[in-house]
Amino acid sequence: MEITDKIKILKKEKNAVILAHNYQSSEIQDIADFVGDSLGLSMEASKTSASVIVFCGVHFMAETAKILSPQKTVLLPEKSAGCPMADMIDPEGLKALQSRHPQAVTMCYVNSPAAVKALCDYCCTSANALRMAQGILSKNKKIIFVPDQYLASYVAEKANCDFIKWEGYCPIHSEILPGHIMLAKKLHPQAKVIVHPECKPDITSLADVVTSTEGMSRYVRSSPDKEFIIGTETGIIHRLKKENPDKHFYPASDKAVCADMKKINLEKILFSLENMSHEITLPDDIMDKARLSITRMLETI
Repeated sequence: MEITDKIKILKKEKNAVILAHNYQSSEIQDIADFVGDSLGLSMEASKTSASVIVFCGVHFMAETAKILSPQKTVLLPEKSAGCPMADMIDPEGLKALQSRHPQAVTMCYVNSPAAVKALCDYCCTSANALRMAQGILSKNKKIIFVPDQYLASYVAEKANCDFIKWEGYCPIHSEILPGHIMLAKKLHPQAKVIVHPECKPDITSLADVVTSTEGMSRYVRSSPDKEFIIGTETGIIHRLKKENPDKHFYPASDKAVCADMKKINLEKILFSLENMSHEITLPDDIMDKARLSITRMLETI
């Protein structure tokens, strides 16, 4: 029996739903019930009748799924799949920053640990960070923005404001360089350049479109253009090709590969379902406080 067939049988037996982030490998995306960004996946899973969530992504994503579905069992098939950006901030560091700016509102990017979300007033995604910031600024509040300094820089420029920034970043996006974009444009002069706002300012300034992974999917689907240079983790290109078989996609850098995202494979999904591992657990108080920051975001947008 094929491993995919075994997974499907076990998924039905365990009443499980499989989520795959846009950066997962093609074989994982193809077996998933939902493919998307981290918050969107967690929200979709919370609406299902599934009692088990298998989250093919990284640790903070599985935590978010648990926060939004505390009554469900959430499994991360590879327990070492982490996020370097999320690991760049911790509760103690954030508390110290907040103590220096007691009047500021704290907004955290969803790419942060649950314990950090629990200390924040608002959560945000790369898709809604600008709208969130504009709403908070309209109340004449200063904003502590954690942990991604480059997303903060992009949003601050668009909102014409200054943030109190944490100096975190995504190593994958930060290694996409202007030379990569220029070479790709030389090779594909008709292609539109779409990049993620986690990229550095010298990359976003070269792009035709700066948007989240879900924004990329929507833009490409509605665009009359046929060629696109994609400035984010290369895993999303599989999804873009499936959704747009008549269009062509080129990675800004073929080295933009997240090793943590690629740790999960079909064998690990099967093992996870067979053994109900590795389960994500969080203290109730952390979940409740973190959920509040996410709820406030959803109410704001």
